[in-house]
Amino acid sequence: MGKILFGPAGNSQSFFDEGHSSTLETPKWVSERGLDLFEYSFGQGYRMSTETAVKIGEEFKKYNIEMSVHAPYFINFANPDEEMYAKSVGYLATGIKFLKSFGAKRMVFHPASCGKMTRDEAVKLMTDRLKETMPKLEEELGNDLYLCPETMGKTMQIGTYKEIIDLCTISPRLLPTFDFGHINALTQGSLKSADDFKRIFNYSFEKLGDRTKIAHIHFSKIQYGAKGEIRHLTFADEVYGPRFEDLVNVLIDYDLSCHIICESSGTMAEDSKTMKDIYLKTLANHK
Repeated sequence: MGKILFGPAGNSQSFFDEGHSSTLETPKWVSERGLDLFEYSFGQGYRMSTETAVKIGEEFKKYNIEMSVHAPYFINFANPDEEMYAKSVGYLATGIKFLKSFGAKRMVFHPASCGKMTRDEAVKLMTDRLKETMPKLEEELGNDLYLCPETMGKTMQIGTYKEIIDLCTISPRLLPTFDFGHINALTQGSLKSADDFKRIFNYSFEKLGDRTKIAHIHFSKIQYGAKGEIRHLTFADEVYGPRFEDLVNVLIDYDLSCHIICESSGTMAEDSKTMKDIYLKTLANHK
């Protein structure tokens, strides 16, 4: 049976309310809540020394918490400007250095947005550039690190689940990040049953084979409008979804070993624990 890990993206509001402030305090705090995973975001850029990253990574290892990293939001492999393309490659290359410093293995990134191009033009440019870039990055990634392009929640962003899975066929070092809140927001609430989740995993198994079993997952409930994602919510929301209860049996039936990161608004750790509890209870009932 696969082993699924659960944890928050960043620190919950309760972490700060309890008087904590440093990421060095996070591993113990996360561990005490029965979680196994943590995602550190460099969304606004790399504002940390690699020396600090090593210290943080050692602390997470001490508490047996797996880390992943989110790359800067500025990445766009469909930007027609060659200088901006070079910067996107640089953001990934720098991120790989931080992966190694942390002792982490996965870096999530937003691959592209349309800009003034048609969607087809943007997808083609993004794909061509990743094909060009990946051989160099593969040398740095080695055999155990992954870059994880993420499904996106807004209509002008590249990142439907099929676009992301197709992108991952370029290299074995690419692993899909299925952000089910984004997928649900982009498709105006399409994730309503286990079959809706199965459709995504089935396509991934068809294209990527067993790499699908270790996919990265982001899960949160997200408010959406006509253009997709508006804002992240908490599990208290009963309007927008998606519901983890609709995913949990698929995780078990497909024998998945995914990393599941919660991106709820302020309650990431609490909602991660809710997911883990649901998963373990459902798993016990399956046996």
